[in-house]
Amino acid sequence: MNELVWPIVLQAAAVLVILAEIFIPSGGVLGAVAAGLIGYSLYLVFTGLSHTAGILFVINDAIMLPILVMVGLRVIARSPLTLSKTLSAVGGVSSQSPEMAKYLNMEGETLTDLRPSGIARIDGKRVDVATRGEYIEKNTPVYVSAVTGNQIIVRKKEED
Repeated sequence: MNELVWPIVLQAAAVLVILAEIFIPSGGVLGAVAAGLIGYSLYLVFTGLSHTAGILFVINDAIMLPILVMVGLRVIARSPLTLSKTLSAVGGVSSQSPEMAKYLNMEGETLTDLRPSGIARIDGKRVDVATRGEYIEKNTPVYVSAVTGNQIIVRKKEED
């Protein structure tokens, strides 16, 4: 009976450490401690009791540990420890700088070759621009076809 107590205590301690790992970011240190506790408990069972008891412990771990991690992740998703604010345009969060939207449909000239990104002068300012993959030579007239995120997309201006 005494040989069975320590492996069970070590397994229970491993469960607590795994739960702590879910809630406390440790860079994997607590996960390594939990793995060591489980490994040592299995060593004690296989050497102190029997192979049958060891196999039962392994089966228990194979069933219990994934369930424990899934339950822990579901609990943390609903806990006050998680970020509850959703970042969206409705909430006033935008990945696009407000000044960049003014460049839409403006014309300019490339200052460097665009392969597919480079620098252009638009509205008298040097700005980083990109194409949709095409190559545009230096000193070519371009117009802004889109502004997505913090990227200004230009196209070669078609000559009339």
